[in-house]
Amino acid sequence: MQAVKNPFVKVINGTHQFKIPVFQRDYSWGVEQCQQMWRDVLRAGEGKTGSHFLGSFVYANDVEGAAFASWLVIDGQQRLTTLTLLLTALRDHIVETSWEGDEPTPRQIDSYYLKNLEETDTRHYKLALRRRDNETLRALVDGKKVDEVPNHSEMIVDGYEEFRSLLKTAEGDIDRIYRGIARLDIVDVTLDRHNDNPQLVFESLNSTGIDLTESDLIRNFLLMGLPESEQTQLYEEYWGKIETLFREAGSNPDSFLRDYVAFKQKSTTQIRADRIYAEFKEFWQLPTEESLSDRVRDMFLSARRYANFLQPNLIENQPIRDSMRHVRRLGSVQATLVMRLYECFELGSLSQADFVTALNLIESYLVRRSVLRWQTRNYWSVFARMAQSIDAQRPFTSFQVALARQTYRFPSDDEFSVRLAQDDLYGLRVCGHILSQLENSGYSEPSPTHLFSIEHIMPQQIEGSSEWQKMLGEEWETVHTTWLHRLGNLTLTAYNSTYSNRSFADKKSVEGGFEQSAVRLNEYVRQQAQWTIKEMMERSRTLTERALAIWPSHGADPELIAEDKLRELRDRASQRSPDGLNVDSRALPMFSEIRRLIEAMGESVGVVERKSVCYYDASANLIAEVLPMTRHVRVLVPVDFEEVYDPESIAKDVTQWKFLPNVVHRDCGVFMDIWNHHHAQAATTVVRQALQLGTDE
Repeated sequence: MQAVKNPFVKVINGTHQFKIPVFQRDYSWGVEQCQQMWRDVLRAGEGKTGSHFLGSFVYANDVEGAAFASWLVIDGQQRLTTLTLLLTALRDHIVETSWEGDEPTPRQIDSYYLKNLEETDTRHYKLALRRRDNETLRALVDGKKVDEVPNHSEMIVDGYEEFRSLLKTAEGDIDRIYRGIARLDIVDVTLDRHNDNPQLVFESLNSTGIDLTESDLIRNFLLMGLPESEQTQLYEEYWGKIETLFREAGSNPDSFLRDYVAFKQKSTTQIRADRIYAEFKEFWQLPTEESLSDRVRDMFLSARRYANFLQPNLIENQPIRDSMRHVRRLGSVQATLVMRLYECFELGSLSQADFVTALNLIESYLVRRSVLRWQTRNYWSVFARMAQSIDAQRPFTSFQVALARQTYRFPSDDEFSVRLAQDDLYGLRVCGHILSQLENSGYSEPSPTHLFSIEHIMPQQIEGSSEWQKMLGEEWETVHTTWLHRLGNLTLTAYNSTYSNRSFADKKSVEGGFEQSAVRLNEYVRQQAQWTIKEMMERSRTLTERALAIWPSHGADPELIAEDKLRELRDRASQRSPDGLNVDSRALPMFSEIRRLIEAMGESVGVVERKSVCYYDASANLIAEVLPMTRHVRVLVPVDFEEVYDPESIAKDVTQWKFLPNVVHRDCGVFMDIWNHHHAQAATTVVRQALQLGTDE
């Protein structure tokens, strides 16, 4: 590495070209930064002496030993581009105003700073940017009108136009501006590609205050160390398309990269937003047999699925697009799971019908839990675990089992229907989504519910309405308080302000009222002569039945659930042996004896959980928990004390004890303390009952 202090004009002047590699971001300085550059130039141009330090410019040889020097810019892109725009604007200002000073002349500016006049094609320009930035800058340098450039760069044009405007102000003294540019000093840093690591230099220069996103750093990390031809190929084939995907989705790739790394590493802990780049580097540098191209291609395919989730309008397949919209409307924490299902669909192991059903089940899971107001804090981890549970060979059934087995469990039909009908729905964030789906689900001609608002059929204010009070009866206050925000009293309308607090008869007959409404949710309402607790209960019952069809249960096969539980238990059993428990020597003989007797009853799985060994049958049902104490062994069994067959009277009722220390399974009905061989034999009679109960189920 060589670093010297040089005037900016000395660096840019000469027959060479500075190229912005594809791994660098597009030009991103706005008007504010251009104005700051203008002030720096003005300050440097004051008086007859003095200079202004502009920062460092870092670049490396593109092709070593070539007659025409081509430099890849590692750091300084934004400043270099901004000064080029200023010089271009200065040249055009001189031409427009017919300025008659000795220097600079338009040809001098072209020759010294903008063009290599004796070179042709791409070498003709001293600065080569990326894609549409480059096309726009070349048009400006060539004196063309920007509107002649299709899909031009707004940031490049804005910077140029800002300098044109500033040059027309009182401060736009051409001598002063040109002198100021000549007095800009930089630290001129050239890298030896054989000995210097451009990425490490870049990170060092950009670790304090440079507003690069995590995805900017990752892109540079992937591409910077490659030859330019490989950089360009990977960028154009994959990374550039990733950036386009997220631009169209109205996002940046940071959230995708965070979830992608976590999924690949099988992590259930979300990476901190400021740690995405660091975690990505660690993940990417792990040994692998895949080529770089294959790995970036996999990232692109995952990014496309992720972007389709963020912006379902990008999806061409209508059934998938519609289902994806419903899921997306409920949040973004489920992105990793959707990405995994999407992958299985594209690889052909998940049919379109099953993919759509899976999306609907995700929606059902979220809606049901929202209605029951259940925990949502760790949803990201929940969906990450589900994504990792999906078997590529049987994705749909393994997904159903994962839904059924979540610690954040899937609400039952009874739990959902009761709470949907009886709880206040209006205050829930999911209320609008529920009403929209009740209106449109299953219909080929959906209503434009995004244009509607939620309407209370029985108004929110009826204190001054004798019509409503009389209709609701003597208990009108209780009925109003109880039913106001419930499902049975809520609907959708585009005439919310028209309805206001009118009587029920007026709400039906007014212009745009229920009798004229095309909203399907209002069909029952317009058929009623009155609106009382009876009608609200009936409508609630009907809508709840429809809701159960729209948001069904997971439908997982109980046998598959048991198989999955057993598979997990066996895996846990293999990780820790009961022989490794710290058991007091006085309890050890009975601990070994009772374990031997239980294991002799038939096939079972013994899993060490905390300080116990818990035995499960072939259906993953608990048989017994064996807990070594100081002098004896305690055995807990999942049977009710009132129903246990205990000829030796060894069993004790768990409910009669306030607390049993170190117990894992607190839903057991009985426990037995084993002090000797006779106790151990007697305990097997009780344990067999638990085994038989599991077999009967």
